[in-house]
Amino acid sequence: MSQTKARSHVDLLNGSPGKNLLLFALPMILGNLFQQFYNMADSMIVGNFVGEESLAAVGASYALTNVFIMIAIGGGNGASVITSQYLGAKNYNRMKTSISTALISFLVLSLLLGGFGFAFNGEILRRLQTPENVLDQARLYLGIYFLGMPFLFMYNVLAAIFNAMGDSRTPLYLLIFSSVLNVGLDILSVTAFGMGVDGVAIATVVAQGVSACISFFLLMRKLRGYRSERAEGERFAFFDSRMLWSGTRVAVPSILQQSIVSIGMLLVQSVVNSFGSPALAGYSAGSRIESLCIVPMIATGNAVSTFTAQNIGAGKVERVKQGYRASYAIVIGFAAAIAAIVAVFHGPIISSFLKGDNTSDAFTTGVGYLSFIGWFFVFIGFKTCTDGILRGAGDVVAFTIANLVNLAIRVFTAFHFAPIWGVAAVWYAVPMGWLANYLISFSWYLTGRWAKRRLI
Repeated sequence: MSQTKARSHVDLLNGSPGKNLLLFALPMILGNLFQQFYNMADSMIVGNFVGEESLAAVGASYALTNVFIMIAIGGGNGASVITSQYLGAKNYNRMKTSISTALISFLVLSLLLGGFGFAFNGEILRRLQTPENVLDQARLYLGIYFLGMPFLFMYNVLAAIFNAMGDSRTPLYLLIFSSVLNVGLDILSVTAFGMGVDGVAIATVVAQGVSACISFFLLMRKLRGYRSERAEGERFAFFDSRMLWSGTRVAVPSILQQSIVSIGMLLVQSVVNSFGSPALAGYSAGSRIESLCIVPMIATGNAVSTFTAQNIGAGKVERVKQGYRASYAIVIGFAAAIAAIVAVFHGPIISSFLKGDNTSDAFTTGVGYLSFIGWFFVFIGFKTCTDGILRGAGDVVAFTIANLVNLAIRVFTAFHFAPIWGVAAVWYAVPMGWLANYLISFSWYLTGRWAKRRLI
């Protein structure tokens, strides 16, 4: 590899596991924060410049759009496990094949999902009991969003590939650019052109499309610097069906792991919707902040997955265990800082979505959600790091079961206890699911069987 490449990525195979894991995770955390920020900007701008009903409309769409975002992120992370293992083994031709196979597969998948979503978004919203007064705006927002689905998928898969190669800085720079572009276009469309939810949806699609095109160009340039040390019998191919199958076995559980929060939000959306648009607006604001708060935890777990995959590819199992122990200190530090910030500022944070109104039902719902959930983010940190070990090793059965248990707890509690506890049942269930997920995955980690799995 060239000297330029050596400076552009973190060496996860050598040096202090904790230090290198943190250095690798930080750009991923910042990048994901920017991604959540420009998704959150839609809500803040329409909430302040258009009105509460438009905020509720974007919020009604958010649970569904976030599922697709997490499918893209989870699919990219799962498919990139093979890329990381080939990189650790210095088998660069097969690494390139894994990248090409993933890009082709996810492009086809994004076209299918985008077409399905565009055709049936109205029916989906009705089944989620979306309030009638926001249904038309929510359909408009979703329709535009689904048209841009290929851009969403391609950018997130490309970002996962960069991360798999140890380069977490390039996705960060692109997300900063995309975030600034998206927010600028949001403000321009709403204030200058008088648009509503359609304007912020178009802004998001344009920003994602530009970032996806730039990402693809940079990846092609980066791959030219890799020359395989195993030329015999290891030639590059654009598509490998066996590699697709191996990647799918990891990608599907990874999608479930990444999207479990969003799927849970989507499935319980009808519970929230039944309490009316003010509760939906407050829940939307709170859930946007929750998505922001869990970014360091999910990004650290994704970093652990890449760290694990590269080191298993290089035959360094003991180093994987050292990195896993270090990840606990990282997530505990983040969770403590987030809990303190939320405890002090939960009121002003929620009011920023609601034109500063601190007396409405929407404000009460949002504050109740955020002030409760802020104390429990360490649970999802432990969960994602442990799941990251198992995913990076390609041992997906246990953490798939763990994530399904997580989902089941959230849905059961929300539906069965909402008549008793009110809308708060939706968020009371969240830490219960995270903790159960962690305990199941950690129990499997202790068996050590994950260390014996091989994908390549």
